[in-house]
Amino acid sequence: MLAVVALMGLSLTLGADIYTTSVTRDKEAELLAIGRQFRIAIGRYYESQAGGASASVGSLGNAGQTNPAGAVQAASGRVYPASLEDLLKDNRSPGLRRHLRKIFIDPMTGGTEWGLVRVGGRIVGVHSTSVLMPIKQDRFEADDMTFRGKEKYSDWVFTYPADLLLRGDLEGAGGGKELKAVSLDQPIGAPVLPAAVPNQAPINSNQYQMERK
Repeated sequence: MLAVVALMGLSLTLGADIYTTSVTRDKEAELLAIGRQFRIAIGRYYESQAGGASASVGSLGNAGQTNPAGAVQAASGRVYPASLEDLLKDNRSPGLRRHLRKIFIDPMTGGTEWGLVRVGGRIVGVHSTSVLMPIKQDRFEADDMTFRGKEKYSDWVFTYPADLLLRGDLEGAGGGKELKAVSLDQPIGAPVLPAAVPNQAPINSNQYQMERK
């Protein structure tokens, strides 16, 4: 009888562990999908000039110029969003332009607070604020290959361009980090924006510093 009870307890424990693992994997998949939507939205905002025109990515010229407000700005006039709300409503041109339909809930924390990666006060990427260790450690899509072997969900940083973290040093913790000594001389690999977005091309620009709040 005791053996039967022990086996039942073990079965229940294993069943609970399997269920918990399955739920966590579902949340990880959701985080990856949401992160990619943030990346695409940031890219669309950046690739759209004030007035609604879309700039050619290869026309950055003297990128890294700083406007009076301190934001890093390309010579073409392109800038990153100042807040996530800018992705919901882009006020740089007449009419309503949305790059993101809503601020998504972080599936790992259950909240809408996201860690923000900034460049000169402008948002270039987002990440979860969870410090738990991911179950998924490999087999990421091409744009997410930098997530391999990471120890925290907050290390899954979704930037535009996707390879931005490979070009500088990421410092800080929690909801704010700083990306320093970044070079955009190297072109982006695979495009991260949908084909419907015009003038998608590799980025070539001069070096500039990225700051993250």
